[in-house]
Amino acid sequence: MDKELIRKEYDDLVKEIKHHMDLYYNQDEPEISDYEYDKLMQRLKEIEKENPEFVTKTSPSQIIGGTTKREAGVKVTHNVPMLSIEDVFNKEDVSAWIEKVHLMHPDALFSVEQKIDGLSMSLRYTKDESDGKLHLSLAETRGDGLIGEDVTLNALVIPDVKQVLELPYDYLELRGEVYMSHESFDTFNEQQEKLGKKLSANPRNLAAGTLRQLDPEITRSRGLKMFIFNIQDGPMELMQSHCKGLDILENAGVKTVFHKKCSTAADVLNAIDTIGDMRENLDFDLDGAVIKIDQVQWRNDFPSGSKYSSGHIAYKYPPEERVVVMDEILVDVGRTGKLTFTGSFHDKETGKPARLCGTSVSRATLHNQDYINEMQIGVGGEYKLFKSGEIIPKLNGCVKKPEIVYKAPDKCPVCGGHLFREEDTADIRCVNPTCPAQVTRTISYFTSRDAMNIMGLGDTLVEALVSEGFLKSYADIYHLFEHRDVLIEKGIIGKEKNTDKLLAEIEKSKENDPVRLLTGLAIRNVGKSTAREIMKHFDNLLDLKKVSKDGFLQIPDIGETTAEDLYDFFHDENNLSIIDEMEKMGLNMVVTKDKDASDKLSGLTIVVTGTLPTLGRKEAEELIVKNGGKASGSVSKKTSLVLAGEAAGSKLTKANDLGIKVIDEAQFLDMIK
Repeated sequence: MDKELIRKEYDDLVKEIKHHMDLYYNQDEPEISDYEYDKLMQRLKEIEKENPEFVTKTSPSQIIGGTTKREAGVKVTHNVPMLSIEDVFNKEDVSAWIEKVHLMHPDALFSVEQKIDGLSMSLRYTKDESDGKLHLSLAETRGDGLIGEDVTLNALVIPDVKQVLELPYDYLELRGEVYMSHESFDTFNEQQEKLGKKLSANPRNLAAGTLRQLDPEITRSRGLKMFIFNIQDGPMELMQSHCKGLDILENAGVKTVFHKKCSTAADVLNAIDTIGDMRENLDFDLDGAVIKIDQVQWRNDFPSGSKYSSGHIAYKYPPEERVVVMDEILVDVGRTGKLTFTGSFHDKETGKPARLCGTSVSRATLHNQDYINEMQIGVGGEYKLFKSGEIIPKLNGCVKKPEIVYKAPDKCPVCGGHLFREEDTADIRCVNPTCPAQVTRTISYFTSRDAMNIMGLGDTLVEALVSEGFLKSYADIYHLFEHRDVLIEKGIIGKEKNTDKLLAEIEKSKENDPVRLLTGLAIRNVGKSTAREIMKHFDNLLDLKKVSKDGFLQIPDIGETTAEDLYDFFHDENNLSIIDEMEKMGLNMVVTKDKDASDKLSGLTIVVTGTLPTLGRKEAEELIVKNGGKASGSVSKKTSLVLAGEAAGSKLTKANDLGIKVIDEAQFLDMIK
C-alpha cells in the first residue's frame, strides 16, 4: 500500500481511537463494544510495527485513556501506577507468551483469573497503633493510571471493602475491580423506568458513575461490589507468590478474584476455558481472563511499555452468538415523537429467550427503518444475535430472510396522527403535540428546573395527573386550580395543604421570563441556551408566530435545521392554540430588558468550570448571558474563553490542549466592569 495512504489510515485510526478512549474512560458512555475497540487497536499496532517512525508519545498504544475527574473528588497520585493489561485475542498468542516466559524462567508459574468488567480501585491500609490492626486510609480510582481521585467515603459503603484487616503488617495496598451485579443493575433500571428517567446502558457504566457520586448514600443504595485482584505493595510474605498472597488475603476475609495456579501452557489454556464456561452462570460481566506470572519478582523481566503492567496479559473471549427467530416488531413513541423499534425473538434451538453471557435475551433495538431494511428484518426471519461488549444485545446479520420485511406504520401507533420522516435522516416522528405517548414526557420537561421550574410537579405526579385526565397539554397545568376540590378528594397531589402549595407554585410560574417558557415548549433543537439567544432579538414570545424561516436564520447560532423546527412549531395550529391559551391564563410573554445588561461579552462563548472564589457556577453563567455572551457547558473549538476555578478538571485540560485562553474570576469581573 502507498505510504501516504497508510499514513492517512494511521492518522484516522489515532483520531478514532482517542475519541472512543475519551467516551470510555472519561464520559462512561462508550459507543462501540470492547471487541470493536480492540480490533481498532490491533490494527493500529500492526501499522506501528511496520512503520515505527509513526509512533509518538501520544499514540493510543503508548498512553492510558482515562483522565482524572476532579469535580467528583480530590486528586491523588498513586504510590504504584495503576496500568492496563495488554490484550491478546487467540490462544496461540497466549502459548507464545508463556513460552517466552519459560525461556527466561523455566520454573515460572502462572495465575489465571477472571477479568471482571468494572473499574479499578486501589485501597491503602495503614496500621493503627491503638489496636495493631490495618485500617483503610485511602481509596482511589485509576484515573489516568498515574493520578486518580479520592473516593474513600464511597468505598466505605461498599460491603466487600474491608475497613479493618487483622493482619500483622504496617502497610498494605490492594487493587481490585469495582462492579455491579446484573441484579442490582436491573433493579436500578426498573426504578428509572418507573420514574420516566434515562436508563443506564450497562453495569460497567453505572458502576463507574456510582463510585464517583458525591453523595455516599447514593453509592450505598446501588449495591456496588468488589473483588481484589492484586497486591500493589506490602510485606515480602505477600509479594513473593501472587496466588499465595491472594490466599492469605482471602483467609483474612478479603473477597478475592477467582484465580487458578498453573504451570504449563496446557494448564493455562484449560483454565481460560474453565473461566469461559463460567460466564453463563455469573451474576456479573466478564471482560476476559488475565494471565499473570505468579512469581512477582520476575514480572519486571517482561516489560510491555509505559502503558501496560509487566508480567501480565489478558485473553479476550470472542463474542458469544446465537441464532434467533423474529416473533414481533414493537413500535413506541418517545417524548420528541420519534418512533423507536424493538425486535422480540426466541432462540431457534431452544424456543426460549437466547442465553448470552449469563443473561436471557428476548429483545433488541432495531434502531430505524433504514436499519430494518438493511438487515432484512421481519417476522419469521432468522438472525445472528450477539452481545456487544458482552453487554448490549445486537443483531449481527440475517441467516434466513423473512417472507416480508417490516415496514413502519403510516400513522402514529398511539394517537393515529400523521407521521413525518425528516429529510436526510432515518428518524420518523409523530408531529401531534397532544399524542398521549408524548404528553407525560413533554409536560414533565415543561415543569423541570431548566424550564418553568414548578417545584413539586415532578415526573410521578405528572404521570398521575395525565392518567386521571387532568392534563392533556402543558396549558392544562394552569387549569388545575379549577379542579382543586376534586384533586383533594382523590388525594392525587395530597391533602389540602400540599394541593394548595402546588397550585401556588403553578401560579407563581406565570411570572417566569419568556426564555423559560420557550425552553419548556420542548421544540426540537431548542434548549435553554438557544431559547435565551432567540429571546434577545424579540420583545414578546408571541412575535415568534410572525417570523419566517429566513428570519430565524438571521439569529446567531441558528442553523437550517433549528430554523425549520422553530418555523414549523410556530405555524402549527395545535401549538398556537396551546400558546394562546397560556397567554389567556396570564403567563408572561413579554421580555423584561435588564437595565444593567451590556454587550461587553458579545460574540464570546465562555465555559465555566471548577469552583470560583465568590461566584457560583450558575451565577457566573447568568453574568455571561447578561453581558451578551454565550454560556456553554462543554469545551470545543468554538469556545472563546474558559473561566476556571479550583478543581477545574478535564475541561481545563481540554482547553489547554486546544489552545483556548483560560481566565480566572478576577479577570472575568474586569471584563464586565
